[in-house]
Amino acid sequence: MRKVTVFPKSNAAKKEKITGVLLGSSVIVLFLVGWELLFQFKLVNPLFISAPSRVVLALITIIEDGSLFENLTISAKEFAFGYGVAILVGFPIGIMLGWFKLIRAAFGPFIAAMQATPRIALMPLFIIWFGLGITSKIVIVLLSAIFPLIVNLQVAMSTIDNDLIHVARAYGATRWQVFRSIALPTSLPFLITGLRLAAGRGLLGVIVAEVFGGAAGIGYMIQYAGSTFQTDKVFAGVLVVAVTGITLDFTLDRLGRHFDRWRGEAAVH
Repeated sequence: MRKVTVFPKSNAAKKEKITGVLLGSSVIVLFLVGWELLFQFKLVNPLFISAPSRVVLALITIIEDGSLFENLTISAKEFAFGYGVAILVGFPIGIMLGWFKLIRAAFGPFIAAMQATPRIALMPLFIIWFGLGITSKIVIVLLSAIFPLIVNLQVAMSTIDNDLIHVARAYGATRWQVFRSIALPTSLPFLITGLRLAAGRGLLGVIVAEVFGGAAGIGYMIQYAGSTFQTDKVFAGVLVVAVTGITLDFTLDRLGRHFDRWRGEAAVH
């Protein structure tokens, strides 16, 4: 008989991951090379679109003159406050909406209406109420980030396996014990997903708020560069935002994987 070699699953998964990284990197490199060639052969108007090489030079310039760090610090402060408050407020609200049916029936329609309302449409009101300072930006970030958290936790709490609850109650578990030992561990994947969505929405909220009503920050830097036709600086700002978003998402994804291992160890014990 012909001998068949079976590769371990870990090696196959590693090979597939490496292949995916190489394919993704190749597409990005080809895109950047094609973009640069369009600019070098003057097939695009440099007044309206820049080139990767000029974007890198613009990025180096704003790093050296300190404007990037200054604006990034302001945007980071707005995001941190708004995102932090969204977590502190959205976590208990999402749990209560999912755990208590009466609260969900009472406030569910209001939450749905607020979630469907575009936050940027409220920006003029926030400027009137809170001014052009940091407070109005924090409120936009808060409203942008809080609803993904609330909705995900509500779904997590309202879709717990009833069989698990019945078994726990059959052994005399109290409502608090069911919540602590079943509801919270099973809701962790939903929580991490909510945090990742909230981070993306919050980051978008910062940029939009600064574009439409800011005097500093990355969004304002992008808006000002666009209004003065500094397209290379616009792309540099967008690149900074993209890298920040990818870093946040990667960090939260790693956090989720850590909690998945913790849940697995807890289930074993």
